[in-house]
Amino acid sequence: MTRLGGPLSACCGPSREGTAGPYQEAVQITRRKPVLRGMVRIPGGTFLMGGDDPDGRPEDGEGPVREVRVDPFLIDPVCVTNAQFATFVKDTGYVTEAERIGWSFVFAQFASAGVMDASVPGAPWWVGVEGATWRSPEGPGSSIGNRQNHPVVHVSWNDAVVYATWAGKRLPTEAEWEMAARGGLERRRYPWGDELAPNGRPRCNIWQGRFPTAPSKGTMPVKSFQPNGYGLYNVAGNVWEWTADWWGTEWQPHADNPLGPADGTAKVIRGGSYMCHDSYCNRYRVAARTSNTPDSSTGHTGFRCAAIV
Repeated sequence: MTRLGGPLSACCGPSREGTAGPYQEAVQITRRKPVLRGMVRIPGGTFLMGGDDPDGRPEDGEGPVREVRVDPFLIDPVCVTNAQFATFVKDTGYVTEAERIGWSFVFAQFASAGVMDASVPGAPWWVGVEGATWRSPEGPGSSIGNRQNHPVVHVSWNDAVVYATWAGKRLPTEAEWEMAARGGLERRRYPWGDELAPNGRPRCNIWQGRFPTAPSKGTMPVKSFQPNGYGLYNVAGNVWEWTADWWGTEWQPHADNPLGPADGTAKVIRGGSYMCHDSYCNRYRVAARTSNTPDSSTGHTGFRCAAIV
């Protein structure tokens, strides 16, 4: 059995580790006139970024808690949906990296056909599936027919940037993402407060039951659960979200519109996914963070767009 990439974290998703080949930079995409209607205006200002949860992950650079200033910006209230991505593809003819390469990472419980004879060290619940793409999230025979309002998945960071450019938008910086995800609350564990399930009611799509054997429903519609204080949906759980920043773990004590490191090998993803569980990966907390390589794609990573006010 061949080694297939490697996991950056058990729940966060494996990376291609260079197996994807070079990204085709010469994609010709005509930028549309931005449609900003429906985007949420975040007022900007200063907020406390990061966390110091006792069960947090210092190795991920969650802390220290630090003061960060961000200019006002716009952000989508939901992740880009399958229907929206289909409109983009129809308009441009764009072919995603997973489609060009021929395979993507799928949660093993969902895969029934096209499974490659390869393994992901330390994470047997991930398999490479030939034919797994945004159109066929579980591989051959699957479709998004009844998931038009679910977040698009199997999109790399490179794919997300091309979509955002076409839409006349961009990916949010990590600081913008966290400010928006907090919904105006300071130093809370989740976008709605400190309790995971207030009054016993779930507020996000994360793993239920014993991982990885309990049945999973996968993604949910982008407007599942209540929005946070700014009107953003599903910034905890459901799918990981690409941000603009390169990965790093060193911080300035007082930062003004931080953009992350100048370069790197992995991009920051935020928010957690339906595969996160408190028993091994609680990265659905609002301060939690991890990363993946720009060419990687999985069945639990999507994105939302931002724009200048």
